[in-house]
Amino acid sequence: MNKKLKADAVDQLFDAILCLKTKEECYSFFEDLCTVNELLSLSQRFEVAAMLRSHKTYLEIAEKTGASTATISRVNRSLNYGNDGYNMIFERLI
Repeated sequence: MNKKLKADAVDQLFDAILCLKTKEECYSFFEDLCTVNELLSLSQRFEVAAMLRSHKTYLEIAEKTGASTATISRVNRSLNYGNDGYNMIFERLI
């Protein structure tokens, strides 16, 4: 865990997210919390991660998602050297 992220406000946000029970509740909460662009950026990164795990090329990913190569590279770095957050979620989604 990144020590810079550890704060009471972040803990409260995560507690709030953990309270969500349905996809509809997620839509309501995240539409209030995030701008449309922020939410689309988060979902784009998640899609990029899934495609990288499926061994798609940067070009294929960029064409399908519209993500920049910088974003794809950043997500790839997280997949390879991060805290395994993406991998944990992908394993649970199987």
